[in-house]
Amino acid sequence: MNDDLNGVIVIDKPANITSAKVVAIVKKLFGAGKVGHAGTLDPEATGVLLCCINKATKIARFFLTGSKKYEGVLHLGVETDTQDAAGKIISTSDELNFTEKTIQAVFKQFEGTIEQVPPAFSALKHKGVPLYKLARKGKAVIKPSRPVFISYNKIRKINMPFISFEVCCSSGTYIRTLCSDIGKKLGCGGHLKKLRRIESSGFTINEAVNLSELEQLFSTGAINDRIISMSDSLRNMPEYIADKFLTKKIKHGSILTTKEFMPRNTDNLKNFIKIIDTKNNLVAVLKFKKDINRYNYCCVFN
Repeated sequence: MNDDLNGVIVIDKPANITSAKVVAIVKKLFGAGKVGHAGTLDPEATGVLLCCINKATKIARFFLTGSKKYEGVLHLGVETDTQDAAGKIISTSDELNFTEKTIQAVFKQFEGTIEQVPPAFSALKHKGVPLYKLARKGKAVIKPSRPVFISYNKIRKINMPFISFEVCCSSGTYIRTLCSDIGKKLGCGGHLKKLRRIESSGFTINEAVNLSELEQLFSTGAINDRIISMSDSLRNMPEYIADKFLTKKIKHGSILTTKEFMPRNTDNLKNFIKIIDTKNNLVAVLKFKKDINRYNYCCVFN
């Protein structure tokens, strides 16, 4: 078992495979003790899946809340029970004589903060049971709507009844629900035909390797070049370089206040701070608590 390799690898997930299966493949190839992903993709979806290896599983939560970018295809005039192409057709419509201006206007309505009802066929749980399991038994549970944020929702191409689009959104946004809601707003219904995640928490599809490439990298011994270190993977987190004395205090769990260190940019005190040593190794992630003037330990690495 290889417990010495720690970091993040960006996988280009293929279609018709679960995110959990990808994690299992990565774990077996690396011989890792632990592997986890940061943000599930539906089995039919492709694209960026962040896999955290060994100690990096401790920082996976910092990627879960990051924004996402997707490329998708909306199929108008056909509504399914799962809101995507894998579901059963529940209604159809031939009334698709929309102008481009009308379609653009409806897409524009789904930007900014919107309310979204999670799909009945999802991994969200009700009394400990995933919603999709209840829905398959004919016991669909509808969760209350919740706010999500869509930075932009751009139409790339219209070839009726298909609309290719790109969307940038907050974590927790269901793109198939977005497609279903746009279809309802137009009055014809619709579902998500195809989905590809092109960015997640700042990691792009250009950094990703597919599963075939992953095996080739192992065979040539070049796999380490694609592993992103834990410190480098926390790209948008302010950092503080600790000397040996501070590093020792952190590893012993000593109480830390602004007397021990003060980041150059005081705005950092409002956020998580990554502490690295002089060799760029991640020592800890801290968060400042202003009311008690001390840093709380989020995770520490020996």
